[in-house]
Amino acid sequence: MEPTTHSAESPIATNPTIFQGRVQFSGQAGEFFGIWIVNILLSILTLGIYSAWAKVRTYRYFYGNTQIDGHSFDYLATPIQILKGRILAVVVFVIYSLVVQLLPLIGLLFALGFLLAMPWIINQGLRFNMRMTRHRNVRFAFSGNYGDAFVNFVLLPIASVFTLYLLLPYALKRMDQYLHENISYGNKAINVNLKGETYYMAALITIGVAIAGLVIFGIFVGISGVAMSVGNVDPGNLNVSTILFPVLIMALYIAFLTLLSAVYQSIIRNHIFNSSEFDDVASFKSDLKAADYAILLFTNALAIIFSLGMAYPWAKIRRARLLAKATEVTIYSGALAIIDTAQQEQSSFAEEAANVFDIDISLT
Repeated sequence: MEPTTHSAESPIATNPTIFQGRVQFSGQAGEFFGIWIVNILLSILTLGIYSAWAKVRTYRYFYGNTQIDGHSFDYLATPIQILKGRILAVVVFVIYSLVVQLLPLIGLLFALGFLLAMPWIINQGLRFNMRMTRHRNVRFAFSGNYGDAFVNFVLLPIASVFTLYLLLPYALKRMDQYLHENISYGNKAINVNLKGETYYMAALITIGVAIAGLVIFGIFVGISGVAMSVGNVDPGNLNVSTILFPVLIMALYIAFLTLLSAVYQSIIRNHIFNSSEFDDVASFKSDLKAADYAILLFTNALAIIFSLGMAYPWAKIRRARLLAKATEVTIYSGALAIIDTAQQEQSSFAEEAANVFDIDISLT
C-alpha cells in the first residue's frame, strides 16, 4: 500500500518536522506476567470486583510503555469509574437474560431496543476511551453522532446480508471511516480518506488465500489418509501416528485461520494509517507485513494453547511490540500549538455495556 503523499502546497509539506520515527514499545513479558497473574487471582478472590482495577492496571502498563518521540501515552480512567459502569452494565445484562428466559416476547422487544441502543453504546464507549487517553498532556476526543453510527453499524451490515455480503467490504470501510474520522487530538480533528476499492481488494486477496489454503489442507489430509491406510495404521490404537495426526491437523487449522486474519488485517491497518493525518500536526505510516503478522499470530496461538493460557502475557507483549515497530509517525511543529480542549465528563457505563454485550469498538 502506498503511503499518503503531500503536495508542495500542503500545510504539512511546508511545516517543519520535529520528529520522524517508529513508535517504541518497551513492555516486557516478565513484567506484564506479574501484573496479569495478580489481576486474575485478585479478580477471582473478589468475585470479579477487582477486574476494574485489573483493567486500569493493564491499560496503564501498555499505554505507559508505548512512546512517540520519547513521550508515552497516559490512561486516565480510575478503577471506580470502570467499576460503576461495569456494575450497571452487568445489571442490565442480567435483567435482559432473565426476561429472555421468562418472557420471550418481551425479550424480543429488549433485543430490538438493544439494537437501537447499540450506536449510542458505541459512541459513548469511544468518547470515554478517547477522553481517557492522553499524549504529551493533550487528550483525545471522539465526536461521532447517533445517526451516522446507526447507518454504519446497523443499516449497512443488515443491507449486506441481502446482497449476499457483496456490500460487506463497503460496510466495513464505512465503519472504519466513521470510527477514525471522528477522532480529534486536542482541538485538531483527524483527516481520514479511506477507499472502498482497498477493502474489496483485501477481501478478494483473503478469499484467494482461503481457497489456496483449503486446497493445500485437503491435499495434506488426503496424503495422510493414504499413508495411514498403506501403513495399516489402526486409528483405534494409540501410537505416534494417531497422536501426531490430530495435532498436525489442529496446527494447520490454526495456521490457516491466523494467515487469513493476518492478510486482511495487515492490508486494512496499513491503509488506515497511510490514509490518516492531523493537518499541521502529524502523519502516519504503517508497513505491517502479512507474513510477519501471520507467524506472530500462529506462534502466539500455539503458545497459549500448549501453555494452557499461561503464555498470554508473552503473546500480548509480542503483538504490541510488532505493531509498534510497524508504525512510523511524523510530527510537525504545529503539534506544539495544540490546545487540550476541556472535555465533559463521560460515563464509563456505555464502555462496560459494550464489553458485557460483546460489542467490539476497538480501533486499529
